[in-house]
Amino acid sequence: MKKQFLALIVALLPCMAMAAAPTVALDEANIDLRDKAALQDGARTFANYCMGCHSAQYQRYERVATDLGIPEELMMENLVFTEGANFGDHMRIGMRQEDSKVWFGAAPPDLTNVARVRGPDWLYTYMRTFYEDPSRPYGVNNKVFANVGMPNVLMDLQGRQVVGCKAMPVVENGSVQRDPLSGETIKAERCDVLTVVPGTGSQTEEEFDTTVRNLVTFLAYSADPIKLERHRIGTYVLLYLAFLFVFAYLLKREYWKDVH
Repeated sequence: MKKQFLALIVALLPCMAMAAAPTVALDEANIDLRDKAALQDGARTFANYCMGCHSAQYQRYERVATDLGIPEELMMENLVFTEGANFGDHMRIGMRQEDSKVWFGAAPPDLTNVARVRGPDWLYTYMRTFYEDPSRPYGVNNKVFANVGMPNVLMDLQGRQVVGCKAMPVVENGSVQRDPLSGETIKAERCDVLTVVPGTGSQTEEEFDTTVRNLVTFLAYSADPIKLERHRIGTYVLLYLAFLFVFAYLLKREYWKDVH
């Protein structure tokens, strides 16, 4: 009986994971791992805004520089801030885990594989949906990750984002509703809309979206550095198998032609 109960729990784990998924609709990140400029900008954002608390300890500075086309001197001068770190070292941080547990309550997670765990769309939406919440320890909350224990590290770029009321298009069954006579979009006031306070950030909304998208692109690369190479090799393997199949079929037909 106990074994059956354990088997049932294991079987329900995927459903429990789905139930824990965010209720907020995720925005598409639309990342491109072939865009070297986006990857370089994302690496810069990660080093300047994320590596104060989060490491990427399963990635190396040298590997990142080589894959992204960053010269060694430029990499060491602008993207390596850990004292005593060498070009071939893993991307660790100077903050000790025991100290971070005291300061934050829990050690900030390593972000090398976060794009595999969460997915690019989750990360893209998460980084753009911080909003002011005085009830939280760091004064901010998040639409995707409720009661998050992390400050909005990109607030200087994005600006102060608050929850307010705004006329928004009415969406039913995934489609925007339009007036049948005029064809204009039907709007209704919603009071759960995120709005950036004008003049509080150094980037426009479009610029900030690009910054976050580039950051997510770098994190997706970091989680799977050989993805493009694997896809390229896979294409050749499939072409080879297709070519080999022709000869295998002709050989099979030759062997079986006299069998009745």
